[in-house]
Amino acid sequence: MTLHEAIQRVLLQTGKSLKAPEIAEVLNANSWYANKNGNKIKSSQIGVRVKNYPQLFTITKSTISLKSNTGITSNNAELKQNRVSVDSIGSDSNLLMKVLVNEKNFKPILASENDIPNAPGLYCIRIKNPKALDAVFSNVLTERNHTIIFIGSASKSLQQEFLNQELRAQGHGSFFRSLGAVLGYSPKTGSLVGEDNQDNFKFPTESEQEIISWIDENLIINWVSVANNLSSIEEKLIVEHLPLLNIKGNPGVLNNVRILKNKCKEKARKQF
Repeated sequence: MTLHEAIQRVLLQTGKSLKAPEIAEVLNANSWYANKNGNKIKSSQIGVRVKNYPQLFTITKSTISLKSNTGITSNNAELKQNRVSVDSIGSDSNLLMKVLVNEKNFKPILASENDIPNAPGLYCIRIKNPKALDAVFSNVLTERNHTIIFIGSASKSLQQEFLNQELRAQGHGSFFRSLGAVLGYSPKTGSLVGEDNQDNFKFPTESEQEIISWIDENLIINWVSVANNLSSIEEKLIVEHLPLLNIKGNPGVLNNVRILKNKCKEKARKQF
């Protein structure tokens, strides 16, 4: 990995603008890039490299951010003005996807939930040990040779749509419902009767807390802040990795997941 690629990776991972000394500190703490002479990376080295790649980076008041074609910028107006298409996935988007699914970048939820930004982006969820699931599901992960169970996007806020809805049941998270169904939980009979949306079933409060505890104990997460073309990148990732619990757009979707979710819907819709 080149230095400018490593800088991109740092900015993608943190999801915010950083100063050169902050980027140098991160790179010196990991193995993404190392000087050939073995010396520590200096902030001046970061500054020079960033200036040599104006097509990739923006410098504003001594802070460094990625150009909007990677989906990250410190200036919202600039993001809207310079929005570009990634329908033909370019090198920057490839880097973004690699950073998102790289197992080395995943973190325990309780140790990282306060770092999840209030910004749009993509997220990926892995399971620490597939054997924590029923054999029918753990065997599929073994066959697919990975531990990815869900990939999603947050159009407005990773904090709200990923953390609060999907991991903390504060809303109607598709992942949370799928996981709860796979773990054997079910909603109260008739809980969707009279509701406008007949799909967004909820588990009883006690069950929700048990699912959340299971999530914290068994799952690890990663995310990248990106503001443009979320759907196209998400779709590509789902097709490539076939996450266990994704249903929409997943050519490897499991009928078992569909069946268990449908049973939950039927119970919640059932008249007393």
